[in-house]
Amino acid sequence: MKTIPILDLYAQYQTLEKKINAAIKNVIKDSAYIGGKYVDNFEKQIAEFLGAKYAVSLNSGTDALYLALLALGIKTGDEVITTTFTFFATSEVILRVGAKPVLIDIDPETFNLHPDLIEEKITKKTKAILPVHLFGLPARMDKIIKLAKKYHLYVIEDACQAIGAKYQNMATGTIGDVGCFSFFPSKNLGAYGDGGMLVTNNSQIADFVRTYKNHGSKIKYFNEIVGIGSRLDGIQAAILSVKLKYLEKWNQKRREVAASYNRLLKHLNDYLVLPNCSQKIGFASVYHQYTIRVKNNMRDGLRKFLQDKGIQTMIYYPLPQHLLLALKFLKYKKGEFPEAEKAASEVLSLPIYPELKKSQILQIGKLITQYFENQ
Repeated sequence: MKTIPILDLYAQYQTLEKKINAAIKNVIKDSAYIGGKYVDNFEKQIAEFLGAKYAVSLNSGTDALYLALLALGIKTGDEVITTTFTFFATSEVILRVGAKPVLIDIDPETFNLHPDLIEEKITKKTKAILPVHLFGLPARMDKIIKLAKKYHLYVIEDACQAIGAKYQNMATGTIGDVGCFSFFPSKNLGAYGDGGMLVTNNSQIADFVRTYKNHGSKIKYFNEIVGIGSRLDGIQAAILSVKLKYLEKWNQKRREVAASYNRLLKHLNDYLVLPNCSQKIGFASVYHQYTIRVKNNMRDGLRKFLQDKGIQTMIYYPLPQHLLLALKFLKYKKGEFPEAEKAASEVLSLPIYPELKKSQILQIGKLITQYFENQ
């Protein structure tokens, strides 16, 4: 039986091989490796795609988050409210600027931070809310923006997994003060290396980030502030420009794969909780991951069964932030965020990518059904 990977990047490359190779060759021909027209062009394309005024390319989604905090003046002694169920970078960047991540529990239906739990965590030290659009599904931005306006807080969107997703017809990353994106190879729009983007409608934020990311200089060798080196290279920008033209099509294909899984697995509701896109209230997921919840402590057994049958799965994330050793000093305790802890023990992400074949989806659905029928 042939293995079905969680993601097949080579299959995507094969569909665009000539265009990708030509794009890379053009960059080499022009020696436009750092900055230059390919980077400038990609920034303009992203801004237009998202409907943002400014897009600033960076070398990672992590740096996008980090520079967003710096640009907004978040510093030592400040607090930033965010979710406990996310990738470590979300909390990591808050700590890097000297602020404190104030974690909250999740909405079990969406895996995103629960908007009804935010207000009780707001103090005089709170400066921003940092929602994560996890697995490509937007957070409840209407409630978050309302609270931010009430308490005069910034909103930084971690949209690293959600490029092309929409909430009430607004593109994720453009709803708050700043949006942050990742082009890590496994993302819906992935580079062949690392990369990131910060988007905003605020010219001062965009100017600060452009300067800071380039060692604090607007003009080469005339450094105005102490910054860092965080630049998207020309080859990645050219590759991403090619891919961006197909992103809407790929995201729609992901939705179709997710719908197929839902049809195949809906009869297993005694064992599984399937992703709910909640379209009725304006969510439009891009299914960066198709993540099910496996009930009754059966997750690890199902995962091993699928692995033995050649089906790769992943657990995003085995530990919520508050239980990570690196954040032990924050003194959160086990049991403090029960929904996130329950999710961490139940979540399982199945293969999902535009090139996944119908026969492969059927095979995965049949194997999962077979596993539970034999219990």
